[in-house]
Amino acid sequence: MTDQPPAAIDVQGLNKSFGDKHVVRDVSIRVDEGRITGFLGPNGAGKTTTLRLLCGLLTPDSGEGEVLGLDFRTETDAIKRQTGYMTQRFSLYEDMTIEENLAFIARVYGLGDRRQRVEQALKRLGLYDRRKQLASALSGGWKQRLALAAATLHGPKLLLLDEPTAGVDPKARREFWDEIHALAAAGLTVLVSTHYMDEAERCHDIGYILNGRLIARGTAAEIIANSGLVTFNGQGPDIGRVAAKLEHQPGVLSASAFGAAVHVSGVDRAALDTAIEPYRHSPYEWNEVSPSLEDVFIQLMGREADDRYAA
Repeated sequence: MTDQPPAAIDVQGLNKSFGDKHVVRDVSIRVDEGRITGFLGPNGAGKTTTLRLLCGLLTPDSGEGEVLGLDFRTETDAIKRQTGYMTQRFSLYEDMTIEENLAFIARVYGLGDRRQRVEQALKRLGLYDRRKQLASALSGGWKQRLALAAATLHGPKLLLLDEPTAGVDPKARREFWDEIHALAAAGLTVLVSTHYMDEAERCHDIGYILNGRLIARGTAAEIIANSGLVTFNGQGPDIGRVAAKLEHQPGVLSASAFGAAVHVSGVDRAALDTAIEPYRHSPYEWNEVSPSLEDVFIQLMGREADDRYAA
């Protein structure tokens, strides 16, 4: 029996309601130390609420477990001191400079060697030459760097990121993820919510939440392998019109456009072959491909909708 690595997060039966809306439903999640876990799901799925419950910003209706070895219900103050939290919306002071914002955060945490810590953060995230610039004058990518510097200034053991790359350009996203991997390599545990499939694939493992329930958990490869999906890639003129026709055929769970191609997926290979057969001839070309994460998540969304309808 192999020893299981220590967990930064190990929580079971997490629930939270606001009025008659059950936002988080019996979520159990474990995140090992030093891992980057992607937390995916559509808007309103419960991602942000779960993050806030884990770091003590919200009180759960029920649930038990530990975050950083501390009871996540009764030791919230200690958890907050060891956690960095970066919100989706930029929440620092727009009328202060980059340096002033970080100096303020250092005072809030009561950090020693504040000047040295701020200078190190500025240099690590490439902010030093802009340190006198007002936060209001920064682009989305630079605001993102500042927010990350503020969230990690106190040397947390756990970093929670709520859709941190929304609205920034691809170059800034790539640089952000390079920094996240560098932090994880140094021992930081990261739980990051995102809408981007390419970002999910950069995580060590993934959790997919829908309608408040955690319905898939594992590495990207494990989630794809466990889906049981069969996927065909089709190409040809007006393939989008073909996709629209295939979408409603028996056995087809999804028919989604990928640029000039279409992915047609289902769990019944024979039914898929039957659906595609009328379009096998020229000018169309078909070949079987490995399902993408997006294919799998479309399947999961459809299955969850069917389960709710049946209930």
